[in-house]
Order: sequence, then structure tokens, then C-alpha cells
Amino acid sequence: MLLHFGSKPTLVVSSPDAAREIMKTHDLIFSSRPNSSFGRRLMYNHKDIGSAPYGDYWRQVRKICVLQLLSTKRVQSLQQVREEEVKEMMENIKRSCSNSPTFSALVDLREVLMSLTNDIICRVALGKKYGGEEGSGRRFRKMMIELGYLLGVFNVGDFIPWLSWVNYVIGLEERVEKLFAEIDSFLDEVIEDHIHGKRGEYVGNYDADDGGKDFVDFLLRIQQDKNAEITLGREHIKGIVMDMFAAGTDTSTSLLEWTIARLLKHPEVMKEVQKEVRGVAFATGREFIEEDDIEQMHYLKAVIKEMLRLHPPLPLLVPRESTEETKIKGYDIPAKTIVIINAWAIGRDPTSWDDPEEFKPKRFFNDASSIDFKGHDFQLIPFGAGRRGCPGTHFAIAIIELALANLLHKFDWALPNGANGEALDITESPGLSIHLKSPLLAVATPHY
Repeated sequence: MLLHFGSKPTLVVSSPDAAREIMKTHDLIFSSRPNSSFGRRLMYNHKDIGSAPYGDYWRQVRKICVLQLLSTKRVQSLQQVREEEVKEMMENIKRSCSNSPTFSALVDLREVLMSLTNDIICRVALGKKYGGEEGSGRRFRKMMIELGYLLGVFNVGDFIPWLSWVNYVIGLEERVEKLFAEIDSFLDEVIEDHIHGKRGEYVGNYDADDGGKDFVDFLLRIQQDKNAEITLGREHIKGIVMDMFAAGTDTSTSLLEWTIARLLKHPEVMKEVQKEVRGVAFATGREFIEEDDIEQMHYLKAVIKEMLRLHPPLPLLVPRESTEETKIKGYDIPAKTIVIINAWAIGRDPTSWDDPEEFKPKRFFNDASSIDFKGHDFQLIPFGAGRRGCPGTHFAIAIIELALANLLHKFDWALPNGANGEALDITESPGLSIHLKSPLLAVATPHY
């Protein structure tokens, strides 16, 4: 449907066929991004990847990020980092259980999972963790939560420019400036640590032949290379690094939290997937599930697919903007039209899915077995598709599979006070990525 949000014509796409026309048939025409005043400020004048307009700069920066952080080869090379961080998370939960007289512990899964994803991305992008319950780790996580809110909030000034003053009255402009100052200070500190070699012992897994020990090192090397294809200033580096966190931390946390919540509401599915996970662990004889083991866990993978269908990390994909007039489904769409693709509605479309509102992972063993989430099947597009599809799909799924498999292997999970699954509130909270309205609290009991 075509809406008019103030001065901006806005096309809302809620069917697989229309999504295919936008992201495949006319992908080039719809490969740019609309200008956003909050995004422009927080993402360094759109010098990142996600919000940059389509063009040479976007192509070159995307190529750098894919080759140096998000390619299949690079993701595989970072396996040790993921496994070490998941092991540390498991040890922390186990320690909490050991300190309890009941040998079980109440776990705030949102806090635990956000810490995990933040630490992994810090290690591979910045060269060290910014951890600790108090201090920079918690500070950084709070910044990410605020960033997700401000990038997703309705900014009336973008659609009705003469009402921009409203943002000052309700305090949004002040929040944007405060957050930008915090982000900018943090990233300045990170870059200075790299320049002066003060970041401490490196804990990632980059090769010296790549010109640096981590992602920031590599970007600094490009900055200093006079023969490089692209010129990077400090603001470019900040925008690119910020994008890695904005895209990776909150979305992965959200999907993991939703998955465990759904399994708590459906204990029969929880038991079945635990049986599979523990069976693979028994066969290998290892206490900790490694990434190579997950290829045998077909039901676990089906559960994750079902969660991507029901609860895509970004229910409304990052908006696109048309660069010229075209036709979609026979209708004239003017140039400079904003396009919002409703991945949430597409994943629940009754013409594509049987019982679309039901949590049924086994659907991916039957009629939907050939459907994947990597941008080729438009019934399931949680990461988008085409030129502007998410380049970090493989990176995110590797974290989600490993974390979920080990949480289900090493612990039995239950709701507090013996409540059954029907008592769990799965109300959604608004935002760029959709979390449970209330953090997920669950009782972990070690499984031996």
C-alpha cells in the first residue's frame, strides 16, 4: 500500500511477491536509503554501511567489511573467539547455580545474552573486550539500547520539516546529542588505543599478513595507505565500526531471547531439541558443543528458522528509497519513495504458511524444508535480500546456533516459581529490533 507520511510517499510491502519485485526485479532502483536526521547524526553523516546512500562509497566499504569481518572464511577463522565467549557465559551461569542452596539460579537472559554478543563483537572488531558488570561493558550495552531506540523512533521532522521543533520540545534532539557525545568519546578512546598500542593483549584471531590484528587495525591501515581505493577519515572509521555493533549486538540478543521464551512456552519442543543436542554431545564425548557438532542438529536449526519467521530481528527491514520512477505490481511508484518491507507480516502470511501464528519448527522438515533465510526465498526474509541484504547473516547465525545449543545442552530451563509456559508474557516492546516487553527471567539448573 502507498501511504503519504507528511511530505514523503511511503510504500509498505507485506507480501512475498511484492518483496521480490523490490529486492530482486527492481533491486537497483530500490538500493538507496532515505535520509534521516537522527541516523545522519548518530552514524556520522551516513558514513556507515547500513544507512549510506547507494554508490561507490557504499560498495567499497561493504566490500571491506565483508572481506575483513563477515565473509564465510573470516567467520570460520573466528570460531575460537565465539567458543571461548560461550564457554565463559556457561561458566558464569554454572557458578551462579553452585552458589545457590538449590543448585539452580535465576538468570536474566537478556543481560547475559547481550553481554555475550557484545563481548564477541568487541573482540573481533576492537581487539579486546569492554567487559565487567560495572564500567565500560555495561556502559557500552546501554549505548546500544539507546541507539536502537533512537534509530527506530518516529522522527516527525523527517516527514514534516516545519514540525522539526517538536523533537526539541519532547527531548528527542537532546537524547540524540547526548548519545552521540558518548559514542564519539568511546570510539575516540578505541582509536587512540589502537594508534598508541594501549589496548592490551590482543584476544582475537586475525593474521598479521592482513595488516592488522583486528578490524580497527585494518581500517587504520587503509587510512594510512595513500594508494588505497578509498579515503577513510576518522569519522568514516567510527561510522563503520558503529555499524558493526548496531547491526550485530541487539538483533542477535533479541533472537536468542525470543527463542528461549518460545521454548519455555512449548516445553514439548524444548525437550525434543534438548534430546537432539544432548544426543550429539554424548556421541562426540565432549562436554562443550563445538561449532562442527551443530551440522548434525537439524531440529535446532529448524527451531531457529521458525524463530526468524515469527520474530525477525528487524520486523520492518531498514527502509529503502527509490532512485527513479518505476512500476511495482502494475502501479506507478514515484522516485524518492520510501519503501518499508514488513518482514514480520511476510513471515506470517497465510498464503505462504500453514497455521502461520503457530510455533511449529517441524514445518521445515515438511512442505517448507527447502525454504531458507539467506535472501533467495521471499517468504522468509529476516535479513533482507538483494544488494542491501544484511552482509552479516553468517556471522550472526554462527553466534546464535552455538550459544543456543550449549544453553540447551548444559542446563534445564524453567520459569520462576514453577509457573507453566502459558503464564509467560510474550508482549512485544516497540523499537528498531523487537524485544520482549519485560526481560526474560528463567531458572537454570545444571544438567549432568
